[in-house]
Amino acid sequence: MCASTVKTRFAPSPTGRLHLGNARTALFNALLALCEGGVFLLRIEDTDRERSREEFLAGLVQDLQWLGMTWQEGYGSGGEEGPYRQSLRAEVYGGDFERLAEAGQAYPCFCTPRELELSRKAQRAAGRPPRYAGTCARLSQDERDARLARGDAATLRFRVPPGRSVVFDDVVRGAQRFSTDDIGDFIIRRADGSPAFFFSNALDDSRMGVTHVLRGEDHLANTPRQMLLLEALGQPAPAYGHISLIVGEDGSPLSKRLGSVGVQELREQGYLPAAVVNYLARLGHAFLQNDLLELDALARQFDLARLAGAPARFDPAQLRHWQREAISALPPDALWEQMPEAAKAMVPPDQQALFVETVRENVLFPGELSHWAERLFAEELALEPEAAEIVAAAGQVFFDAALQVLDAAPEDFKAFANGVKAATGKKGKALFQPLRAALSGSLNGPEMWRIYQLLGPDRVRRRLEAARNANE
Repeated sequence: MCASTVKTRFAPSPTGRLHLGNARTALFNALLALCEGGVFLLRIEDTDRERSREEFLAGLVQDLQWLGMTWQEGYGSGGEEGPYRQSLRAEVYGGDFERLAEAGQAYPCFCTPRELELSRKAQRAAGRPPRYAGTCARLSQDERDARLARGDAATLRFRVPPGRSVVFDDVVRGAQRFSTDDIGDFIIRRADGSPAFFFSNALDDSRMGVTHVLRGEDHLANTPRQMLLLEALGQPAPAYGHISLIVGEDGSPLSKRLGSVGVQELREQGYLPAAVVNYLARLGHAFLQNDLLELDALARQFDLARLAGAPARFDPAQLRHWQREAISALPPDALWEQMPEAAKAMVPPDQQALFVETVRENVLFPGELSHWAERLFAEELALEPEAAEIVAAAGQVFFDAALQVLDAAPEDFKAFANGVKAATGKKGKALFQPLRAALSGSLNGPEMWRIYQLLGPDRVRRRLEAARNANE
């Protein structure tokens, strides 16, 4: 069941295009907010100055909008807790850094990346988990002041209190307990003055009134750090839920695999947003209905209790299943509009609706409509190699007989086929494959009676004549 008042968020970093793992995270947060009229917030976490790009930000927004997600607060929508780009919130964070430092809960760290890496290697060699050794935590105030006065580069680290347990109830995984003795002091402000993820992510969630954070299980170890930060600053923590990762066929996280699937790639391939949304919604969540659902209907069935803890495996076959469902559900005029203009021009205006209904079951992507427009309406039909072999094997006599029968059944394919059967003695594949090959140029496709109806007597005759002539 959904909470009576809920605010969720999606907080992407614009360092690349939206991949399916992040898209599903956004979807689950949107569904949780939508299920009882809550608020879905979009925040842009762009503090990584080197990797953040405006074109990636524009792409993220485009991908979310294409999927049909809307947000009531945040980037592009406004709200009382803006700005909603972290790169513009330096003044918001500055006071918090100072309060932590003045209270002795944060301190400057002068360790270089090289020194930190050597320390981690030494800990691994000794069989200990790598964490900050506390080198700069032991500096005196005079030593810190002297190094700062000298202009030494320094990060700011949060001082993790020793000997405590951080306990919380994960809304997906249940009770969680972490010992602070296993958590090293961590960076909250980088040497360039920008806030680290642990800090800005947690503080913005709290200050923006986020009540629920659904995110990938790879963030589970971040949660105790963020809860300690919020406690030190007197800020409330949201309810956290860590959803399973999406993995590929090899079991590795999809978002980290070379060539990982992104929303842009699926859109360019011709997938419909309804197909992608329905597929993602079922990756790690069980729904009561297994048919194609609109976003509102998915939200009504969304339940935190049905979020799975086990990894969700990406299955291209299932994605194609939902694509077929989405194509089937698309109104004929909407499917027609997906066709390129050049293909539309091939279809007579009075046969547009009949064409769409004829080929719909044989189309996985809207772009394939062009293939069938050419197959069914081109003046010169190019036969596929296997179809040409079947036409040649049938022979001239077969198509002579078909042409003689045509006049008796110009509108009725069943009567036409029965007539050809009686005239030639052919039945089954020997009857229907040559007819299909001659009329459509392929051995696969829509039902023959639909093709026959769509072609009309004149075009059927020309194609049968072409097949007969190919055998002369």
